Amino acid sequence: MDFHFHINRRTFLNQTTLGIGSLALTSQLLAATQSSGSRWPGAIKPRFPQKTKRIIFLCMAGGPSHLETLDYKPNLAAMDGKPMPKSITEGQPIAQLQGKELKCLGPQREFKRYGKSGQMMADVFPNIGKHADDLAIINSLQTRQINHDPAHTYMNTGTQISGRPCMGSWINYGLGSESENLPGFVVLTSVGGGQSQPIASRQWSSGFLPSRFQGVQFHSSGDPVLYVGNPEGVNQNDQKAAVDAVNSLNRIRNDDVHDPEIATRIAQYEMAFKMQSSVPELTDLSGEPKHILDLYGARPGDGSFSSNCLLARRLAERGVRFIQLYHRGWDHHGNVKGGVEATAKLVDQGTGALLEDLKQRDMLKDTLVIWGGEFGRTPMSQGGGRTPGRDHHIKGFSIWLAGGGIKGGLRHGMTDDFGYNAIEDIVQVRDLHATMLRLLGIDHERFTFKFQGLDMRLTGVEEAHPVKELIA
Repeated sequence: MDFHFHINRRTFLNQTTLGIGSLALTSQLLAATQSSGSRWPGAIKPRFPQKTKRIIFLCMAGGPSHLETLDYKPNLAAMDGKPMPKSITEGQPIAQLQGKELKCLGPQREFKRYGKSGQMMADVFPNIGKHADDLAIINSLQTRQINHDPAHTYMNTGTQISGRPCMGSWINYGLGSESENLPGFVVLTSVGGGQSQPIASRQWSSGFLPSRFQGVQFHSSGDPVLYVGNPEGVNQNDQKAAVDAVNSLNRIRNDDVHDPEIATRIAQYEMAFKMQSSVPELTDLSGEPKHILDLYGARPGDGSFSSNCLLARRLAERGVRFIQLYHRGWDHHGNVKGGVEATAKLVDQGTGALLEDLKQRDMLKDTLVIWGGEFGRTPMSQGGGRTPGRDHHIKGFSIWLAGGGIKGGLRHGMTDDFGYNAIEDIVQVRDLHATMLRLLGIDHERFTFKFQGLDMRLTGVEEAHPVKELIA
């Protein structure tokens, strides 16, 4: 029996192009696997001086109020309880306050000057405040998504479209990891202090990049990685023989189909085997001196943000390129005064300790630390009574950066007198990504990956600029 296959010109060209690209990527992945174990050497070479070698992103999930943390607004205090001017809010996206009477809520925390630079920060950050002269505070960040999950997606991927690679995956793909025995991108989570919005694992997805570049979540308590130990009766030699046998079969299959995901699977089997020894060693804090544990306020196995900060430093020491710590507890729709204090108490010591520890190890100079949430909070009060809160806000909010080639003791941009609109030196999320890439030595406009016929990039097709005023 004869079978006739019909293929049109467009399909032929499309499939041929994808096949060539797939073959090239597979060859690159396999070459990296065969030449250097599981370590990916990176797809590009830095084009600019590399001021940052690794990034630790401290994600304050839930949207910390900039008005009770990093953006001092004395004029808002004078407007406390008065109607919010309609000229500012009319026609603007407001999450849960839409159609309600809008009244100003003055800052609920005291602000103090910290460091020689006199950085104005809330009194809830005594430990972070000790490092004020290392911080570059951005008071003019804007985002486009007003609800939690889409806002995290936008902050992580630079787009509102789900399924795209996150920044950690892009960076891991571009530069690779310096670690032979650990993933290049690790995620840790903690919780406490306020309403805890869930964080979906797609926030550290590799999207259309090969799956070896996705983030690996380490659990903060119990086994850090599922199945990190061998089953009863299986020793390391048996496990290695099984991995080698599976990888041999995968290589045979890949010679026929040239699938990048098979090359990824080969590398990940090798990495998983190495992690069986490297991960227990990483998470065993018994070798840390007591003064270091006390500095962080870390208690091994307690799942706290402080313990995660100590693990972040240990991951950075071992060559992990991108480390992301989520603390879920900043969603204060009610009692923003007490809530910010409670949540800040859970993250302030660990964050301050991380900065101090990196500095004393001479690592802060090439480690970029970023602290901030997916959006800010409204200058208008939410909920009545004696414990009002604040709603989600996207038009102007604050984050800070430190280390890794950042100018310390600097404040960039500003919001209006209400803390509503960013009005000076506005920074978009894509500008933040472009700045991160520049510090890593990468030209964000040339850092692309071919997908569906397009040269995709982290900063997208819209205009984006590194914030050069922040770079030392």
